[in-house]
Amino acid sequence: MNSELLELLLTRAMPFGKYKGRVIADLPGHYLAWFARSGFPQGQLGQLLALMHELDHNQISGLLDPLRVSHQTHRQNNQTGAGGTTAGRASTP
Repeated sequence: MNSELLELLLTRAMPFGKYKGRVIADLPGHYLAWFARSGFPQGQLGQLLALMHELDHNQISGLLDPLRVSHQTHRQNNQTGAGGTTAGRASTP
């Protein structure tokens, strides 16, 4: 399994459909199963959806949890700046 594809599951958003804008790793199982029955799109999107379907179907999507934590930490560090403070934000009482 390609670790780059696992990372993309947590960052790539669904570009169309009912769940447009939702990260692929957060798509519901029934939606992924529908693609598996109907056919996955061509290209990398289809590859990612198929991978997520396999993880979900085999109940091993928990493999993404350490990556989720890493992405959340990275996102929080980017929002607060390198020093870990929220400089420039007004505090609320």
